[in-house]
Amino acid sequence: MLSEIFYWLFSMSVSASIAGIIVLLSGKISRLPRRLYCFLWIIPFVRMWIPVGMNSRYSLMTLLTRLSKKIMVKNVVIYKSENDLSMSMMNHVGAAKTYFPVTYEIDLLEDIFRMASILWLAVAAVLLLFVIVGYVITITELKKARHLRGNIYISSALTAPAAYGILRGKIVLPEGCPEDDLTFILLHENAHIRRWDNLWRVVSVVTACVHWFNPLAWVFLEKFFESTELACDEAVLTQCGESERKSYASALLSYAESRRKLITAFGGARLRVRIERILSYKRLSAFSAGCFAALAAAICYVLLTNAR
Repeated sequence: MLSEIFYWLFSMSVSASIAGIIVLLSGKISRLPRRLYCFLWIIPFVRMWIPVGMNSRYSLMTLLTRLSKKIMVKNVVIYKSENDLSMSMMNHVGAAKTYFPVTYEIDLLEDIFRMASILWLAVAAVLLLFVIVGYVITITELKKARHLRGNIYISSALTAPAAYGILRGKIVLPEGCPEDDLTFILLHENAHIRRWDNLWRVVSVVTACVHWFNPLAWVFLEKFFESTELACDEAVLTQCGESERKSYASALLSYAESRRKLITAFGGARLRVRIERILSYKRLSAFSAGCFAALAAAICYVLLTNAR
């Protein structure tokens, strides 16, 4: 049973890698709104958790199959209706003779997947334990914070403002936080809270721990963290004038980068990238926003469907 789970998990990780690379490339479109780009990271994470997808002739997997017979893009159909609607599980491994249950072409493959599945589970369990312990320590530290007003607290344990908590988000400021920066800090951290970014961070970290054997999973995780910060910067900039943008960029420079992964920190992500985007920010027209939304919908459809 464990070997079968790992077989399909490995295949899902390959699908997620292909989808994630396309999402990475889409981020090179400089005018693509970062809030939309952040949303696109749902695609590889969905691929890492859900093995079943609808078949489509317009799927990227279908295109890859047509371009090269050498690329291992196969699927196992699990449902097909009379009107030609079908659903399948992608089978990038291609090492099985039957699938429910999985039986392998040769005994050696069965031994390899059985040992690999045990190693996968052991490492994933250790990583998840570290995540849980780290989260508990972080929350314990921040519970000592002094209440200021509303959902705002002050703590000497932090060097940069941060939002923490999932169901009831709180903003924690470091001691001596400049009053001039407070407006921008609250706008940014409240954007994280409205977007439920801490919840998505936990989900993404758990996903990377489950797919720890895939180096791209960790690349995607880091890029997702960066995109959440850029998305919140963009949300703040929609409420700022040009002179205020420079003040916002200056406020970011006041704080060192945070290395906490389960809370959203004001100074997190690559500051140079964030400041460049803040200073070059331009509002999108309604037409441009509609075009980018259509592009995002097309990317989702192409990457979330399976080969036909």
